[in-house]
Amino acid sequence: MKKIFLLSFLMFSLFSCSLSDDAQSFSTEILPIESVTIPEEFQFGQVYEIGVTYFRPSGCHIFNNFYYEINDNERIVAVINTVYDDPSCETFVQGENEVEVSFNFQVNSFDTFTFKFFQGQDENGNDLYYIVEVPVVE
Repeated sequence: MKKIFLLSFLMFSLFSCSLSDDAQSFSTEILPIESVTIPEEFQFGQVYEIGVTYFRPSGCHIFNNFYYEINDNERIVAVINTVYDDPSCETFVQGENEVEVSFNFQVNSFDTFTFKFFQGQDENGNDLYYIVEVPVVE
């Protein structure tokens, strides 16, 4: 009986969905980090919250996730936003819509960690970073 109910429910769910042409299109965009809140030192085995602040350019920009690249004890961090393609979104003036987000970092090594927080690009298209070195103490 449970199998029939589950099968019926599954069939109903599959056929009751409709795909609409009204689906909103979107893309993702990496935004520069304006400021960082990070401890001056880490203790091995502990978990730390690392906060970053960035500016949303419009109401269509919604925090999605972090770009997080690991290379030994170096971490590259950037903010990824989902950008909805909607011409009615409000555009913000630089510095007007500050957003704070954070991630947890677990210290798994006794070596100093180097964090490179993405801050945009220079006039030649080279990535710019705010670099922070955090030593690990016992």
